[in-house]
Amino acid sequence: MEHLVKIEGVCKKHGDRQILKDISFRAGSGRITAFLGPNGAGKSSTLRILLGLDRADAGEAVFDGRTYSSLPYPLKTVGATFDGIGGLPSRRVCDHLQIIAASNAIPKSRIDEVLEMTGIAHKKKALLSSLSLGEGQRLGLAAALLGDPQFLILDEPTNGLDPSGIKWFRSFIRQQADRGKTVLLSSHILSEVQMVTDDVVLIHQGRIIERGTLEEVLQGADSLEELFFDLTEGRD
Repeated sequence: MEHLVKIEGVCKKHGDRQILKDISFRAGSGRITAFLGPNGAGKSSTLRILLGLDRADAGEAVFDGRTYSSLPYPLKTVGATFDGIGGLPSRRVCDHLQIIAASNAIPKSRIDEVLEMTGIAHKKKALLSSLSLGEGQRLGLAAALLGDPQFLILDEPTNGLDPSGIKWFRSFIRQQADRGKTVLLSSHILSEVQMVTDDVVLIHQGRIIERGTLEEVLQGADSLEELFFDLTEGRD
């Protein structure tokens, strides 16, 4: 069975400004879908609607036909890294994850598993305030993985990672997709995206301007970065 993120006809206004205009695309299981666009293009607004943090004026954004807010234990279906760690700086890593796990009826034993998976088991007793930016990113991934979700929604997941961390992430995210997970990621590091992604969705000024497999969208372009600038620079 294919597990789909489906975004269909999503529109959103802020005041009199239309920030999302009929946004439609899908992300399928066993594949990595890159959601790309310049700052202010509408990526975060789309992901906020998908994750139930904002409401669309029209359209739907669902996981296998269900909205995020309708899921009884959402972390068992959807894992997301979005808007930072979200914990008190004085809280320990293990306590932070324990609170998240308890909120979704996830067994405590899963905490050690995800810390090992993300390479920060040695930070289990550390305070959140002591973590580097890269360690914070790994903790965000650990929290996203707690419920062993089918869907992974990752916003700038390599931000703050050093070169070895980025290399680790490439392998990690490919393994997740190969396990059948549905991966939707947003990133500005286009060279890294090109190395891992299967499908590309490009948004600009609130509209989808390109979508397809990586091979399809790269026809006539040497790289994803070249395509990105060709399609977005100077476009009204």
